[in-house]
Amino acid sequence: MDLVPAGDGELLAVPHTAMPDIVTAADDDTLTEEAARLVFEGLAENTRIGYAHDWHLYIRWCAETGRTPVPATGATLANYVAHLSATGYAPSTIDRALACILAAHDHAGATKPNTKAARLALRAYRRDQAKKGRRVRKSPPITIDRLRALIAALSGDTVLGIRDRAVLVLGFALMGRRSEIAALDIADLSFTDDGIEVYIATSKTDQDAQGETVAIPYGSHRDTCPVRVVRVWLAVLAEHGVTAGALLRPVDRHGRIGGTGPVRAGRGTGERITGQAINIIVKRAAKRAALDKASSYSAHGLRAGGATSAAKAGAPMSAITSHGRWADGSPVVAGYIRQVDRWNDNPMRGIGL
Repeated sequence: MDLVPAGDGELLAVPHTAMPDIVTAADDDTLTEEAARLVFEGLAENTRIGYAHDWHLYIRWCAETGRTPVPATGATLANYVAHLSATGYAPSTIDRALACILAAHDHAGATKPNTKAARLALRAYRRDQAKKGRRVRKSPPITIDRLRALIAALSGDTVLGIRDRAVLVLGFALMGRRSEIAALDIADLSFTDDGIEVYIATSKTDQDAQGETVAIPYGSHRDTCPVRVVRVWLAVLAEHGVTAGALLRPVDRHGRIGGTGPVRAGRGTGERITGQAINIIVKRAAKRAALDKASSYSAHGLRAGGATSAAKAGAPMSAITSHGRWADGSPVVAGYIRQVDRWNDNPMRGIGL
């Protein structure tokens, strides 16, 4: 028998055969290939893509300059920031590169370098960019008026036009991230007397994939009513024999739908559109609608526009953050509300100017 702690200072007798041998091995701090894959895939998809690119650039720079990638020194990070700045990368990209390098140290169990010098260098670079008049470019919000303009510019009687209308209206009503929109399956939709319930399997704020259901009510305009628009698209899919699987699919210029045979829609031939395809749909619609600075619009404008329009209509911040799957007290949502309030509560309004 062996005596082991049982809590509260007591000892518990355990048969010797139940006690594992305690062995210290050199592999105790090493991840297997499968474990490393799972750890990496635990990150959000966009983060994985960005980190893979950042890591490739960092490793190459270290090889060219004779630096040690991991464990890195504070001087190495500061010099790398200076290198990326001189190359012309955006401050946000450099910030992500630092996060990637620090994450690599975490995964390797290595001591993290002091980032103070690197952060100061990045701060100085941001100031230089600001002095040169270079602002952070943001996708304009696609407000309800802009959404109607986008829809009006579509060909409503073609398969492509009906698909694009579903992407735009559903993305707006969901306040959806492009990854969430692209990932939707037909089975994720449930119609009720009040509207439509959309199941989001995973999102940026739900990395454990617990899932969340978003309720979307009927709209008052036929062409921008999420329920009616989605039903029309589902009817088109059913006509082509599609009743399960991906909701939003590639459509080629001949009206052939992904997953129903040979399709030439952009670069993809699969049954599901990509997040990048949603960006293209938004930009194409903005150009057709002749919106000002049409090329600046992106899929994120649907998410931002849904939140901004809701705030303008008087929806409370808590309802917006919950519906759009932001974290409670999100500064992003607070920013959307401030954009509305700076006009609604403008101190110059009504003073007689």
